[in-house]
Amino acid sequence: MNSARRNWQSVAAKLPVWAFLAGWAFPLCAGTGVADTDTSAFAKVRTVGLDEVHWTRGFWADRWALCETQMVPSMGRLMEGTNYSQFFRNFQIAAGLVQGASHGAPFNDGDFYKWLEGASALLAGTRDPALERNLNRIIAVIGKAQRPDGYLDTRVEIRARVGDTHARPFLDPLNFELYNLGHLMTAACVNHRATGQTNLLAVACRAADLLCRTFQHPTPALARDSICPSQIMGAVELYRATGRPRYLKLAKTFLAMRGLVRHGTDQNQDRIPFVDQTEAVGHAVRANYLYAGAADVFLETGDPNLWRPLEQIWTNVVTRKMYITGGCGSLYDGASPDGAKNPEAIAPVHQAYGRNYELPNTTAYSETCADIGNALWNWRMFLATGDAKFMDVVEQALYNSVLSGGSLDGTNYFYTNPLRVAARRPAKLRWSRARRPFYSSFCCPPNLVRTIAESADYVYGKSGDAIWVNLYGGSALDTRLADGGEVKLAQETDYPWNGRVQIKILACGQRAFGLKLRIPRVDHGRERSRG
Repeated sequence: MNSARRNWQSVAAKLPVWAFLAGWAFPLCAGTGVADTDTSAFAKVRTVGLDEVHWTRGFWADRWALCETQMVPSMGRLMEGTNYSQFFRNFQIAAGLVQGASHGAPFNDGDFYKWLEGASALLAGTRDPALERNLNRIIAVIGKAQRPDGYLDTRVEIRARVGDTHARPFLDPLNFELYNLGHLMTAACVNHRATGQTNLLAVACRAADLLCRTFQHPTPALARDSICPSQIMGAVELYRATGRPRYLKLAKTFLAMRGLVRHGTDQNQDRIPFVDQTEAVGHAVRANYLYAGAADVFLETGDPNLWRPLEQIWTNVVTRKMYITGGCGSLYDGASPDGAKNPEAIAPVHQAYGRNYELPNTTAYSETCADIGNALWNWRMFLATGDAKFMDVVEQALYNSVLSGGSLDGTNYFYTNPLRVAARRPAKLRWSRARRPFYSSFCCPPNLVRTIAESADYVYGKSGDAIWVNLYGGSALDTRLADGGEVKLAQETDYPWNGRVQIKILACGQRAFGLKLRIPRVDHGRERSRG
């Protein structure tokens, strides 16, 4: 990877052995991060553990603290209440603990799992016993809501209980069952790595085993359930957490079965098989989740048929379809494919990627979830290659189109992230131009919460005998290299307000190790200076 080497500054470090703290013991899941590439065969960079890195001071430390003190608690109260919608109450009803009907969007379960994931990631840094007790209380209810066969979707379960004959598993793709279960799997892996407990992991494994049976021989009808495919990332992460090959096979099935869809659309990126795609099309959240999932499968399989479209689509996005903020999905409404011979084949596309260079400012959509999906995708592309250009996009999105999705007080949120807000608008737009505590589609706020809670996980990486410094901010790392050698370092900086960064090596073993420093840039097409 010559281009990757050109994008990093490398220095060697060899300092005296640091005195090992008496009585220190690594937690059960030490060394595993949000996306754990510790044993991924085709990863150039391994992730560090949730408990191995934390923010100390400065820009990101302030936002992580806000997440701890405001975002997670306030959102937890909102989701346990019923003033706006129902999240946790739906699980209680499905578990038979309270009476009532299902309320809220079909993807509310998945959005609740995102909050649970964010709270679990916080727990890795705080070890707050009250938070842990609360999460265990919630997980117990989720477990009771799960059917004996492993199926878990509160909306479908509650409707089926009152005799709705249309409420059957995987009958309607707009029930978002796979999306919900994908976020369950990811949340379960993060919770397990943060706590060492297996209560939520067991729920996710039962659900995944049901999916393995259901999708063993997928039909075109079942293939239609692949919208907003968080389940690909979820299944790969569950494979990493458990080592069970059937979950990786499940992820590969989810990706391949998209080619079975009849009369597919660009809205869901299933008009043509993924391996034949060359540009970003359709619903930007669904697209970026798909690309991130495909990159996850590549990290485990090295399948060149996946990498080829991933590279082509990435180039199309960063050079023609991405805002300067890292935002994705420029249009409220689009249409695709362009110029189809049969006009009936042209389908509407919501929150669309749009055409090349079609990047309006005032009417920019740039949904927070799409922008987070952009960071998730580029993070996995970086782990596969070690190429800094992917981390450049992660940084670009995190600082701009992701953080813009939340207010400074941690209680109000954007759904869309326009680049220009004016009193006079070209039309009455669907979403508010001001941040609000709740939207009927509440997918973005908990997604932002989990992203900030897990933000420190992006700062460092490891490879053999090297530490990779991917992002800059006041932080501390305490990890071990492949040979078992301990490395402790601290990063002191006022970045992004000041470009001066000081890295202190606090401890290391007797053997030299590399320290790879990313040189930030946003001009994704040109060779960077070594400076």
